[in-house]
Amino acid sequence: MSASAVPTAPHPFPAQTLAPWRRAVIKVGSSLLTDGRGALGTHNAAALAALIARFRAQGREVLLVSSGAVAAGRGLMARRRGSLVQRQALASLGQTPMLALWQGLVEQPVAQVLLSHDDMRNRRRYLNAQATLQELLRSGALPIVNENDTVAVDELKLGDNDNLAAAVAALVDADMLFIATDTHGLYTGHPTRDPSARPLPRVEAITPEIMRMTAGGAGRLGTGGMATKLEAAGKAASAGIDTALFCGHDARALEALGADRLHGTLIPAHGERLLARKLWLQHQPGCRGRLRIDEGACRAIRERGASLLPGGVVAVEGDFSSRAVVDLVGLDDRRVGRGLVQYHASDLQRIAGRHSQEIETVLGFHNGHAVVRRDDLVLMHRAA
Repeated sequence: MSASAVPTAPHPFPAQTLAPWRRAVIKVGSSLLTDGRGALGTHNAAALAALIARFRAQGREVLLVSSGAVAAGRGLMARRRGSLVQRQALASLGQTPMLALWQGLVEQPVAQVLLSHDDMRNRRRYLNAQATLQELLRSGALPIVNENDTVAVDELKLGDNDNLAAAVAALVDADMLFIATDTHGLYTGHPTRDPSARPLPRVEAITPEIMRMTAGGAGRLGTGGMATKLEAAGKAASAGIDTALFCGHDARALEALGADRLHGTLIPAHGERLLARKLWLQHQPGCRGRLRIDEGACRAIRERGASLLPGGVVAVEGDFSSRAVVDLVGLDDRRVGRGLVQYHASDLQRIAGRHSQEIETVLGFHNGHAVVRRDDLVLMHRAA
């Protein structure tokens, strides 16, 4: 039998049909863009660029969240990752070759978009970033998004690029989040260490049990592993966005994606799409304060769609102004929701536990009877 007649072995992940989509975010990690020694490589990137071109020919819009800048900078400087300042310098050095790599592989113009913690936190800057990305898509450009590592500090970082990709998908109201990995998808265990590990083509919810399957790191050049990919998928799912995990160097998987078929793991969206304002609240990178609330307030918020009144507040943690974004946590320390608070932290400490009718008597003014109004509040889904 000739080599061409040898049947192709079955793919470990059976093909599944994807729902129709119009706009997608594709996240590509460092392990797919480097040669293992820090220098940028074109082999995997070229195949992914061809997929992007195919999507564009189908009339679809794509945004790219691309790692590789720090790794490329490290290759230029022949340095390993060191202090924060050194990493920032490497990110700055590596941005140009990373962008040049993609521009050399796609016909459309590429546009660099660097987002910071404050861009996602501040409502006006968030809307400006949203408008910029949408205009780039309308102009036919390929936006390449990354965190502004050059100026970010550790306590104000958006985090890894997997979670950044989920935030960007919510920001631009994407239909799909594609995460290119160096494995075929999610397995029940480490596929090279556990002989009993089996593929999981579909994951309905990101549960603690699912997260325990993600043991292992991200590799020498990466900053995230499968755990961060599932965290990102959970955030996207709660925003009404499907996530597909696939192998970025698997020719069959890439070919199938161009025909809306996935060889990998699908994490489908759950629930209705949130309004843009609530998406912004849900995907805030961090909060400056927390309100600890009693069980009655938790039930009222979760089950009756109520606002948070001062009587349900047990403790105020952190220093924040009125209209700041705060987390709402129960007595068991689980996060219930997130919202825009109507009072400064010092004023909230004075009215916590009191009836709404006492607010003006205690403070001398009132901004309304609710501490967090329902329209300014989004529930945070708990793992099953």
